[in-house]
Amino acid sequence: MTFTPAVPLGDDAPLCPGPRPEMRSPKSPMGADACDTHMHICGPASRYPYDAKRIYTPPDALVADYIKLMKALGLARAVLVQPSIYGADNRAMLDAMVALDAAGVPNRGVAVVDFDVSDAELAELNRLGIRGLRFNLVDVADPSKGLPLAQIRRLAERIADMGWHVEFLAHVDDYPDLARMFGDFPTEIVFGHTGYLRIGRTTDDPGFQAMLELARAGKCWIKLTGPYRISAADLPYGDAGDFARAAVAAAPGRVIWGSDWPHVKISKPMPHDADMCDYFFDWVADETSRRKILVDNPSQLYFF
Repeated sequence: MTFTPAVPLGDDAPLCPGPRPEMRSPKSPMGADACDTHMHICGPASRYPYDAKRIYTPPDALVADYIKLMKALGLARAVLVQPSIYGADNRAMLDAMVALDAAGVPNRGVAVVDFDVSDAELAELNRLGIRGLRFNLVDVADPSKGLPLAQIRRLAERIADMGWHVEFLAHVDDYPDLARMFGDFPTEIVFGHTGYLRIGRTTDDPGFQAMLELARAGKCWIKLTGPYRISAADLPYGDAGDFARAAVAAAPGRVIWGSDWPHVKISKPMPHDADMCDYFFDWVADETSRRKILVDNPSQLYFF
């Protein structure tokens, strides 16, 4: 499909395609109060300039587009996650949250801040509906810097009293000692994209197993998002389903689901969001677990 570039073509960050525009519903309803815990608003780029250090450039993916998608999929609530293209400039996300409020869509946000953020800024973000901080260790210009765990821990200590969590976009297969690293972390932690394992890993991977250990102990949450990011296959991403089923079997009370709309920076053919919902129903067979993942667990984590 064609799309309008969000920035001039001379920009160094490569362009990526947008989501499929046609609207249709999944085979099964997502259920009352179902929550999408992982989606992004991108743009308008003319109003919210992208970070010069970003590694990709998306087309605009706006609130009005997402509301149409929610209606088609049967979703009731949303959690906006700050994308790497904006760095620590949360304005586009915060304004989108206001727009969703105006449309009657209950929502929360996960922000990105600098380590020297003030207590006053954190308090204001809390008032605006932010419930967590994101640390992206993958889609960054220099991932070799590693995990600044000491700095993250200090910031986590500052947000603990507000009940916030820390969300990581990280390859858990890089951290076989994950359970030890986060066993005494001061806040809840969340791992995106089912741990974002590199292509070719299996459920036996030590980092994945350590993440499951943390989930079973009630010390982390696992997001079933972006199966195309961890699968060696095209649709329906069979090996990603193996990771999802293992997570649900290990700790159904610690798993949440998200669309990952608008599916930025993927190398596979663009999936349809209704199909992504259908895959979730294939991975999670029983109604009790589905209700936990789509409704009860997000309500607990994000304070809906």
